[in-house]
Amino acid sequence: MNGPLVVIPCAARKLDRPAPAGDLYQGSYHRACRQTADTLTATGGTTVILSGLHGLLPLDRVTAPYDMRMGDPGSVTPDRLRDQAQGLGLADAPTVVVLAGALYVTAARAVWPHAFAPLSGRGIGRQLQRLAELRAEPLFPLF
Repeated sequence: MNGPLVVIPCAARKLDRPAPAGDLYQGSYHRACRQTADTLTATGGTTVILSGLHGLLPLDRVTAPYDMRMGDPGSVTPDRLRDQAQGLGLADAPTVVVLAGALYVTAARAVWPHAFAPLSGRGIGRQLQRLAELRAEPLFPLF
């Protein structure tokens, strides 16, 4: 893989119809994470959405709206995430950046224990500020 694998969270706010995952999620936090992911992968790399229901979603995977959050009963399991990462050819990604909150970081690290989580330990306001900083100066290595 050329460039980082960037994992971003799903969002509670969604379109009211099936759409590619990259378009389905409408929440402002998700959008800020997506903008930063787009910056970090502008010269190569892959972005996937980590969904509480579906697990790892490529941006072009058409998905219907749903109501489930990471950690809810019935949400995606670490074993399923590992299987999906393998199936998508992402299991051995050397550079993984998780732009998400704690539950999503924990889930992603079940697959990629070495994943960099630049938003960890920060409140939402500081997370949004860090996302803006990464968009303004997306230097690698970030860690």
